[in-house]
Amino acid sequence: QVQLVESGGGSVQAGGPLRLSCVVHGTTMKIDVMGWYRQTPGKQREPIATITSRSGTKYANDVKGRFTIFRDNAENTVYLQMNSLKPEDTARYYCNAQVGLTWADWGQGTQVTVSS
Repeated sequence: QVQLVESGGGSVQAGGPLRLSCVVHGTTMKIDVMGWYRQTPGKQREPIATITSRSGTKYANDVKGRFTIFRDNAENTVYLQMNSLKPEDTARYYCNAQVGLTWADWGQGTQVTVSS
């Protein structure tokens, strides 16, 4: 069973950086698209960045230019480098991965809190 384990969240002041990591466990199959999502209380989970197996990337408009998604295929890991963080980036961040055309179940996520 594929499991996603996110890490790297924490509390940071506005303008600071954080790097999130997500390891995909439980598969030896090729991982196609990987992505990062975030959710705040009372709102739907929203995609913020995706990366294909060939490292093609897409970003939500409000993180473009500040966040960078990248992956290490040998380690089944996807990263999210977040720079110039803003209080409105405060959320719980989740990753997901498409393995054999199937999206994995969500993991626990990792909390990011940005103070002004």
